[in-house]
Parts: sequence; structure tokens; C-alpha cells
Amino acid sequence: MGIATDMEVRARDDHHASLRLWLRLLSCTTRIEDTVRQRLRETFGITLPRFDLMAQLEREPQGLSMGELSRRMMVTGGNVTTIVDQLENEQLVQRQTQAGDRRSFTVSLTPAGRKAFSAMAREHEEWVVDMLSSLSERQQEQLYKLLGNLKRGLHQPSNQETP
Repeated sequence: MGIATDMEVRARDDHHASLRLWLRLLSCTTRIEDTVRQRLRETFGITLPRFDLMAQLEREPQGLSMGELSRRMMVTGGNVTTIVDQLENEQLVQRQTQAGDRRSFTVSLTPAGRKAFSAMAREHEEWVVDMLSSLSERQQEQLYKLLGNLKRGLHQPSNQETP
């Protein structure tokens, strides 16, 4: 990984431990995501956003509205439309008009899309397992619990008042 994607190089010994930890978390996340992006592109010729959209649809066999896909992926409706158009052209997803509203669509995986996603998901899981293999199972469980505590704390109101 290059320095451009290693956020931790910004940290100094005199920075607060929380800042150094945040930069390390960001660096790890960026490194993992960059690796996944590259491997998806090289192995399957697919982008991470397209994989993510297919993952959302795999979890919801009845399909999702374009708005729900946009919300879940935290991207604009235009971005979702572009990705759905591409996947539809490759016959990996299909759109169905929603009952009662001919302007609204539900998007779902096609059988070919389910098969393709299943193969990608198996590889993706192997990549992640491999990338985290420097930690024992016990260490992974500890880190998982610690990050869960952090995540819950992030949803709590801050004790600091804003000026």
C-alpha cells in the first residue's frame, strides 16, 4: 500500500491516543477495501459498488426499490440507476414495476445474477479471511467485541457541548 492510502502516516507520537487509533482504523479499512476493489476487478471484472448492490439484492430475494437501494448503499439515486442499468444489460438484475405505481421499480437478482454473486461472495469471504489471518480467532473475536463497544458509544450523545 502506498503512503497516499496509509492515513496513519499523519499520526505523531504527541497526538492523542484516540487520534492515532482512528488513523490506524482508517488505514486498515482503506487497505482492506483497496485490496477487495482490486481483486473484484481482476477476478470478476466488477466494481465494488456493483458487488455491493448485488449483495443488497442477495439479502432480499423479493427485491428492493431503487430508493431503498440508494438509502442502503448511501449513494444518490442517479448512481444506483447507473449501476442497475449496467447489471440489467448483463442480465444479472431485473426491474419489475411496483403494483399501483408504474413509475416505481423493484430490482432483484436474476438466476444468473444469483449464481454470479454466489461465486463472487465465496471468493470475497476467502480474501477477507486471508487478510485478517494475522490475528488469531481469539484476537478477532476480541477486536470484534471492542469495535462493537466503540460503535455503540458512537451512537450515544456526546458529553461535549457545542459552542
